[in-house]
Amino acid sequence: MDTEEPFIETETRRRRRRSLFRHRRVPVRMLVPNFFTLLGLCAGLTSIRMGIEGRYDLAVVAIVFAACLDGIDGRIARLLKASSRFGAELDSLADFVNFGVAPAFLIFNWGLGDLKSAGWICVMIFALASALRLARFNAALEEEKPRWQSNYFMGMPTPAAAIAVLLPLYLYQLGIDETKSLWALKVVLVYTVFIAFMMVSTIPTYSGKLLGERVGREWVLPIFVVAIGVVAFLFTYPYETLTVLTCLYLGVIPLSWRAFRDKSEGESAALSAASATSEPKDNPSAGEPKSTGRVFAFRPSDPTK
Repeated sequence: MDTEEPFIETETRRRRRRSLFRHRRVPVRMLVPNFFTLLGLCAGLTSIRMGIEGRYDLAVVAIVFAACLDGIDGRIARLLKASSRFGAELDSLADFVNFGVAPAFLIFNWGLGDLKSAGWICVMIFALASALRLARFNAALEEEKPRWQSNYFMGMPTPAAAIAVLLPLYLYQLGIDETKSLWALKVVLVYTVFIAFMMVSTIPTYSGKLLGERVGREWVLPIFVVAIGVVAFLFTYPYETLTVLTCLYLGVIPLSWRAFRDKSEGESAALSAASATSEPKDNPSAGEPKSTGRVFAFRPSDPTK
């Protein structure tokens, strides 16, 4: 009999009995992040409708809007100290719809539908990869890891994958009609499977979580200027901006992997050096003179004396 099964069943029942909120009366601030999550979910569902109707401009806008809301709802929850198990579960379900189902429908209705079953299998793999990615991310939240690793995701996050997988659509909207030719659609099919693989892979990608905690005083104004510039370009030249941002993000992934590897090797070397330094202290026989063969017996002192 497997000894793990009783433990798993007990743990599952314990988690199901655990209440979603710790208090009977829920503070209003606990609801604020969930409003942003539901608003993003509405945007994702609207993107599915716009994609079915062939209104690709609004469909892309809805997905980008949902990605922006996904980036701020967690920060708002931490800022207001309004994190809850209910909010975490709702956020995962919304991410699956917004960044797994909606982009899959959009890219299928745009062009991969011309490949019939091959295109459907491709977008289904993408949607399933996003679900697996979110499940692995939620399961890894309880794992302890060094602080610097919080600056990296294992694999491509679902919002970035949703925006990156639509790169062929951006190119088509820029006037490159060849992206809907038969040979180009086969390339798009391979590209979509590649993005799905990146989601479920363990390749580290830069997250920038620690960057948002503290910023040098000299970087405040440049960050404002860059952020305003990106938003202005996104409103004025949306597809050009999304194309450039997607290519830059894909190009940064090898650099992120190299930086993560260098830090991991540095941490391993530091731990090895520390263990080598503390080894004489941990080993009582190290550094002591050899025994002369005599045996000394020590008796505890009488507590009454």
